[in-house]
Order: sequence, then structure tokens, then C-alpha cells
Amino acid sequence: MTEGPKRFYKEVSLLEQDGGYAVALDGRIAKTVGRHPLVATKKLAEALREEWDAQTDTVRMETMPLTRLHGFVLDAGEQGKAEFTDTICQYAGSDLLCYRADEPKLAERQEQIFGPFLARAEEQGLTFAVTAGIIPVEQPPETIEAMRDRLSAMELSELYPRKLLTEILGSAVLALYADQEPDNAFAAARLDEAFQAEKWGVDGEAKERENALRRDFDDVLRYLSLSR
Repeated sequence: MTEGPKRFYKEVSLLEQDGGYAVALDGRIAKTVGRHPLVATKKLAEALREEWDAQTDTVRMETMPLTRLHGFVLDAGEQGKAEFTDTICQYAGSDLLCYRADEPKLAERQEQIFGPFLARAEEQGLTFAVTAGIIPVEQPPETIEAMRDRLSAMELSELYPRKLLTEILGSAVLALYADQEPDNAFAAARLDEAFQAEKWGVDGEAKERENALRRDFDDVLRYLSLSR
């Protein structure tokens, strides 16, 4: 762990501020890197307060995932919203769920696991083209446009987590439904790795990376839930 600054406060409390709740350190409102007051919904603010209160002799930001996430959201602004939307749409253009392996058994499993997510997306106006192998398949422009419209309607407090989920899972489609089916979404994203592990055995380093991704995934989902 990185050595952080000394804990410079004794008491952590919440103050009503701008229609929300601000984290206060010894009565002074905490601020983000961009100097925005750390204001959130009541549920999220309470979780932020707990993170700050849990710090011991030093303040270690790596142990404060919700504070980091919320600070980034508060500092991002409209430029961030456009950037996050573009990133998710880029993933949608070559979404993990749209590619089937050459290996028949793996392809069959992909169809079983990926299919329901794609069907759900199609019910909501997002129809994706599917292909076999690694040759890129072009997605319908209207699908990407519909995805962009959906993302543009999101608040930053939802859009940024969706962007992080997209990067963690490698799929914009999975990111849309990850909070509703977390275990299924994460398993779908790791399907190829799980198949290879069944065939060749579990690699220790790969498993550690997967565990780290799952921790990040769970942190983002918790933020998404608390920020509503």
C-alpha cells in the first residue's frame, strides 16, 4: 500500500448542503481534487463518511473506493460525460458478446450465456450483429445511435460507473445490466478464461487478476446503488 498523508482530522460528520449531504472533517466540508464539495445522496454520503472515519494514522485513498469514484464524478463535468459516452459506444461497436469462438464447445457455451443478454438488449431497441471467429463485424449504425441516446440521458453518477463496468467486463451490453445480474454478467465476461481453466487448469496469477477485477466490479456496483 502507498503511504498516504497523516490523518489530519478527528471527527467525521455529515452536513446538509445543496439538497444533499456533505462529508465534513472537524466541521469543514471535504473537497475533491478539483475543489468541489464532497456532496452526495444521504446513503452514499454515509458510506463516504464511514470510509473517512475508518482511516487510522494515515489517509490511504486506495482503501476509499467510493470516495475516489465520487470525486471523479464531481470533477468530470460535461467534457467527462462526452468522453465516457464515446468510450462505451466504442466498446459497443466491437462488443465481446458479438463474437463466437471457433471451438464448438466454447461457442455453444457462449451462445447459452451471451444470448440472453443480447436478447434483453434487443427488446430495448439495441440489436447487435453476431459473428464467428475474430473477423470484425460492423454493428448497425442505429444500434450505436440508440446506445448513445440512452447514455446521453444518464446522470454522470450513473454514466461514469457504466463506463468503468464496460472496461472491467469488456462489454457495453454487460455493463448495462451488471447491476441487475452481477454474478451472471461477471461470469459472462470471464467465460473464455473459465473455459481455458477447465481445459488446462487454473493459473495462479490469472486468478489473482480476476479477483482484483471482481473487487473493482463490486465497488462500482456498490457506488451505483448508493448514488441513486
